[in-house]
Amino acid sequence: MTDIVMKNNGTSVVIVDTGCANITSVFCAFERLGARVAVSRDAAMIQSADKVIIPGVGTAAQAMANIQERNLTRVLQNLTQPTLGICLGMQLMTDFSAEGNVPCLGLIPGQVLPLESQGLRLPHMGWNTLNKAAGKEQHPVLHGLTTDDYVYFVHSFAVAPSEFMLASCDYGSRFAAIIGKGNYLGMQFHPERSSSTGRKLLQNFLALTATDLA
Repeated sequence: MTDIVMKNNGTSVVIVDTGCANITSVFCAFERLGARVAVSRDAAMIQSADKVIIPGVGTAAQAMANIQERNLTRVLQNLTQPTLGICLGMQLMTDFSAEGNVPCLGLIPGQVLPLESQGLRLPHMGWNTLNKAAGKEQHPVLHGLTTDDYVYFVHSFAVAPSEFMLASCDYGSRFAAIIGKGNYLGMQFHPERSSSTGRKLLQNFLALTATDLA
């Protein structure tokens, strides 16, 4: 994909070109928030951004193959700025995905396993609420989030709850909806499709500094 750049006066955001679909909606969401947005596979552009987004719709095996073919694995593993994985992008941040039995980026400890929906229809598609994890309520990315806020999910695989979970969701079983370790954050849902709640969470992410996540 040719690099796409929007010139605004705000924070520079690079969306990693993982070869997956749905980049346009993520691009437009950050553009509406006033960010200078680029979609790129260029290592130097990714490394120099204020914020980095790892998007994803599709399969973990194909996305990881694309990342490796573009020589971006080490680049993504060594970022120091706030970096957000969205949906499949969050799953790629973990150690391993059972969707194709593929090693992932290892940015946040965890494994991606089939969602235990207890007979509820899969994929988990539609609106659901979040619960902040105990002890993580004050994390800056969660600012203003309440149990009455709905976000939009589309997934059949999920990350199990762990010490790195910032917020959970229930769909047959409890799973991690937001995870974080250091400068790396992941959201299983689609904030760019989640109306005012998603906008709030993306604004919180744009406001983060490396100090906030130290």
